[in-house]
Amino acid sequence: MTSVLVVDDDPTLLRIIETVLTSAGLEVSSRNTGRAALRAAHAHPPDCAVLDAALDTAGRDMTAAALCHALRTAEDTADIPILLLTERGRWLEVATAFDAGADDYLPKPFTAQDLVRRVEVLAR
Repeated sequence: MTSVLVVDDDPTLLRIIETVLTSAGLEVSSRNTGRAALRAAHAHPPDCAVLDAALDTAGRDMTAAALCHALRTAEDTADIPILLLTERGRWLEVATAFDAGADDYLPKPFTAQDLVRRVEVLAR
């Protein structure tokens, strides 16, 4: 079964993404901070990671770019495909995360089918 690590600091969106991916038959592990996600990825490397590009804009934890960089520089997580969920107008965060190693992005709002399709393609 394909495993997906989902990281978003918005609890409502996190639950929606969990539900969509679980309903598609994927094994989902979710975290609401970058540090918690990094620990989870090292403990059980997923087949794909889905990150909110605007993760921790308040500066209390790790940004999406910092999490991408940390995943890419560790041997056990370097090959995990990373999908960013982006909001319109947040291109600086997307560009920074791509520079840090993200593989693809999906603009919000997105459909459940688009999310599942992107995750399945990346996880192959």
